[in-house]
Amino acid sequence: MEFDGEFELEDVPPEQAWIVLSDPVAVRNSLKGCRYITPMDDDFSYDEYEPDENLETLPEADPEAVAERAFKEGQQYAALMQVGVGSVKPRFETTVTIEERDEEQFIMTATGSGTASGSSFSMESGMQIHPLEGSEGSRIEWWTEADISGRIAQLGSRVIEPVANKIVSNFFGDIERQMSDVEETDSGITDRIRGML
Repeated sequence: MEFDGEFELEDVPPEQAWIVLSDPVAVRNSLKGCRYITPMDDDFSYDEYEPDENLETLPEADPEAVAERAFKEGQQYAALMQVGVGSVKPRFETTVTIEERDEEQFIMTATGSGTASGSSFSMESGMQIHPLEGSEGSRIEWWTEADISGRIAQLGSRVIEPVANKIVSNFFGDIERQMSDVEETDSGITDRIRGML
């Protein structure tokens, strides 16, 4: 299954959009059904890991902490997702690898796979942030190609696609709110973090 789209943020410059979308905590907070996104190693256990629920995001967060935890190219991340699809609400234990992270062109791509009881998926996804013509804002282009099998796949695209589209819409709506919060505070935060990344 393929999903793609564009999202415009009229008052958020690309540099700022990049920083918020590079923060695993901001992404987690905006992704409905996501309990955590955290760097993982060979010993990582989905059952034993307890996420810190109270991590601050910008503008309240310490800029150095945000820069330190930003997605890193080549790093593997564990993500725990629980999303209701029809009558099924699987808990996906997901591994995501950041394949590319280009801070000059604002491009990030990732691959991932996950399993849940009776279902599995693999995916490739990416985004690029462009300046929005005629304003100071951003245009975010995103795409995902997913291969789904098992119980969820049996539900078919008529059930899966509306759920996926709702998750994406909610995600970018919440990301826009976070970016607007950052925009309303000291814009120097953006420059400080970019210098640290």
